[in-house]
Amino acid sequence: MDPSSRPSLIERLTTLLLREPEDREQLLELLRGAFERHLMDADALSIIEGALSVADMAVRDIMVPRAQMDVVDINDKPEQIVDIVLATAHSRFPAIGEGKDDVLGILLAKDLLRYFAGKEFDLRDMLRPAIFIPESKRLNVLLREFRASRNHMAIVVDEYGGVAGLVTIEDVLEQIVGDIEDEYDFDETEDNIVRDNTGRYRVKAVTEIADFNQAFATRFDDTDYDTVGGLVIHHLGRLPKRNEVVSIGGMRIQVLRADSRRVHTLLVDPQKDLPLTAPQTAIE
Repeated sequence: MDPSSRPSLIERLTTLLLREPEDREQLLELLRGAFERHLMDADALSIIEGALSVADMAVRDIMVPRAQMDVVDINDKPEQIVDIVLATAHSRFPAIGEGKDDVLGILLAKDLLRYFAGKEFDLRDMLRPAIFIPESKRLNVLLREFRASRNHMAIVVDEYGGVAGLVTIEDVLEQIVGDIEDEYDFDETEDNIVRDNTGRYRVKAVTEIADFNQAFATRFDDTDYDTVGGLVIHHLGRLPKRNEVVSIGGMRIQVLRADSRRVHTLLVDPQKDLPLTAPQTAIE
């Protein structure tokens, strides 16, 4: 058969959807049926499911909580702000006055270039207007507003007008397309602890402490946490940031993947003289 005469993906989906679904569940059932018939791949199905789910989610479900907000003080000197930018690797920061309830505007990290270029710099003049939204705003509505206003960050306020957290357009898009995979990802079917070709170990944050202790001959207590990700969070007293490095029990642990809500993957470099029993599978 001439390949050009084969029906396109859209044509095949259209044929499948000729029997109009009566509700969202029926629509999802049809789409999953399309996936099972190889009319669409898993990524396409996941994105469609994510796009449908944002209509049922509110900002409070995905926002970065107030306690974990990285902010700059309006009285900070440019050199101090640069230290914050380098430590967090964010591109936008709420600028506050008396406290986190007093958000004066949004600072774009790139605006600091004026100062280092020797041009006149006043932090207040550099701030972009802050957008305030309620915790209850639906994500699909927020995404539409982000696109229309070209804003990438919004400050979330509670019913009393206090700052509850912040949300970015990336947070919303992540709900649709999922986590962006990178070179640090490894197959979900693999073991939780995998040795790479440098002799270090890539460890899934969901690995239970008992399994970690057995693999690395460590004696971490699991009273206050169940997983290695929980161990790192407990040690820092907060959610870690990507590429952040901590030393726990003589082990160097680097956060390879993390987002605003959880840790995904860690890189563990144990002491050289430590007897290791972790799987020796190498990642090429």
